[in-house]
Amino acid sequence: MTTVRQACRHIRSKNAGPFWVTIDLFFDGERNFKKYAESPALGPEALARLYGADASLVKRYAVPSLHMVKVSYPRANAQGGEVERDMHCGQQFVRLLDVELD
Repeated sequence: MTTVRQACRHIRSKNAGPFWVTIDLFFDGERNFKKYAESPALGPEALARLYGADASLVKRYAVPSLHMVKVSYPRANAQGGEVERDMHCGQQFVRLLDVELD
């Protein structure tokens, strides 16, 4: 089984405003991009389960020219809230690293 960590050369997560998180998955080439960009493992339902979001609000955008997929979902709590543990969402991508794409 191929994992996200194996298929991507770079993965990052960040704020997309105070209410949203964005994860960028840069695949390591056109072959892996074409093979995995539409994988159900990166679909709204799978990401909603992984991040505790509403699947109907998860957005996925493919950027073929960059061999990249961008996924955005609403934060559980607004940025800077009382229970904030990752203010800039820079660690959110880690949950995806071992997700199997095959």
